[in-house]
Amino acid sequence: MAKKDRTTDAAREKDREKWMARFQVRLVTQPGVDRAVVLQAVKDVTAHCADTGEHPRTAFGDPDTYAVQAAARLVPADQAGRARRHNGVVDALDSALQGARDIAGL
Repeated sequence: MAKKDRTTDAAREKDREKWMARFQVRLVTQPGVDRAVVLQAVKDVTAHCADTGEHPRTAFGDPDTYAVQAAARLVPADQAGRARRHNGVVDALDSALQGARDIAGL
């Protein structure tokens, strides 16, 4: 019986790790998110799960959706807005450069 419990615990831990990895990947793609925001969000999730014994999916739902919510909560609106504008400018420049490369045959 103990072997089955270890297997179940290992599977649960692996699923938790996958949830956390997906959450972090999605979180860093949000506008204005920096290392401090990621660390705070991970700390919040880890502390909640340690206190309650809940799996992150049970407590917070889909990792992609929760990453968007966490970023909205932890990143000041002006900082996120600046990051969105900056990303838009970078994307436009990248697109223009790609067009120039295509024309030049590079």
